[in-house]
Amino acid sequence: MKTVTWRKLNDILSQLTEQEVLAMLNEERTHSRRASVLQRLHQRYTMLRCARERIELMKEATQP
Repeated sequence: MKTVTWRKLNDILSQLTEQEVLAMLNEERTHSRRASVLQRLHQRYTMLRCARERIELMKEATQP
């Protein structure tokens, strides 16, 4: 994968799926290993994962 600039990352990050962000995170971990990019990708990945897990959890909840 081509190295993404900080500006390009911020432009596209909100449009990516959880799987796409995880793939970018893993790619960054094995290649460039830029701390700021790793942190930003991890922040976005955990936000997406949390939202998915919350939806899954709420499907199990009983409504009052």
